[in-house]
Amino acid sequence: MTRRHLFATLSLLGLLSSSVLGCSKSDPSTVTSSGGATVTSSSGVINVIANDKGFIPSSVAVKKGASTTLVFTRTTDDTCAKEVVFPELKVTKELPLNQKVAFDVPAADARTLTFQCGMGMFKGKVVIE
Repeated sequence: MTRRHLFATLSLLGLLSSSVLGCSKSDPSTVTSSGGATVTSSSGVINVIANDKGFIPSSVAVKKGASTTLVFTRTTDDTCAKEVVFPELKVTKELPLNQKVAFDVPAADARTLTFQCGMGMFKGKVVIE
């Protein structure tokens, strides 16, 4: 199996498991899931699920200057991740249950942006390289 086929298979498995594990991913650069698999795409959109385990994926790598949107979806009431906070940017977005909430990543400069739930219990990051 070629590396490209392996990534396609992992991507498909990630999408199929989204209903079970709450993990969905795609991006013009790179997304690292909690399982360590790396998936690439040209869509410019990264789906991030907020559930009882936190944010999935919790670490996202974005190419500097790439137009990227994180789309957060909270899939359960059994979580404190009812909002997402980007402390460095002073941005807070409510996460209504089962509704997509878009956030355009400011990727002009190389840096790491953190995001977290309102209580700071669940954390994630966007690494702009």
